[in-house]
Amino acid sequence: MNVDLELAIELADSADELTMRHFRSTDLVIATKPDMSPVTQADRAVEQMVAERLTLSRPDDSLLGEEFGQQGSNPRRRWIVDPIDGTKNYVRGIPVFATLLALEEDRELVVGVVSAPGLARRWYAARGEGAFADGERIYVSDIDRLEDAQICHAGFEYWEKSGRLDGLIELTRHAWRDRGFGDFWQHMLVAEGSVEVALDPEVSLWDLAAVKVVVEEAGGRFTDLAGVATASGGNAISSNGLLHETALALIGDRAGATGGG
Repeated sequence: MNVDLELAIELADSADELTMRHFRSTDLVIATKPDMSPVTQADRAVEQMVAERLTLSRPDDSLLGEEFGQQGSNPRRRWIVDPIDGTKNYVRGIPVFATLLALEEDRELVVGVVSAPGLARRWYAARGEGAFADGERIYVSDIDRLEDAQICHAGFEYWEKSGRLDGLIELTRHAWRDRGFGDFWQHMLVAEGSVEVALDPEVSLWDLAAVKVVVEEAGGRFTDLAGVATASGGNAISSNGLLHETALALIGDRAGATGGG
């Protein structure tokens, strides 16, 4: 196994211990960040743990995290962490949350780990080595008709805020089924072949870096809503590849596409 992937999995083991220690616990402390999103001591503890372990294991690497921002200045190797993706689920006792760990090397995302201890599920991938869930190789589906496809998406409020709600509704009208699973899970369902298209209208790099690697190594496609193959576009669509262009056309957000990393 790729040595960086091995390290990311070790970090995920420690992160799972921290997040589960506080999950559904009476000692969970919830604060509100300036953007009005929730944050807990578990979010901060996981990111701090990752930073400390990387200082020992990869002292020359830099780190970008949701809670503490950029640490280090190495432009060639950067770890990207979302300590708890799905914090709103986490604080309400819903087990759909995950620690997301990715490594970016020379501006390419090369390692991704998505660890969801509340679901007892972990997905991971390294470039050129395939994607796995709990040790089993996973692949996207081969469904190529939208009327046979399942679509997942973030909550309608985010689509309305972004001005893309009409496009989302148009897409779901053509699909067999749609559900609002949201967050990391919808993209992992694409990677393991249970869902054909998953969409996020408003997200950050740390929400997407790890899942992009997993989806692509499972044989899928991952872009922003302008069709650019990037995790830093502020929005995202993952798919089995066969329905990607069809979904983008119905969402209607192809104008202004530029290059991305």
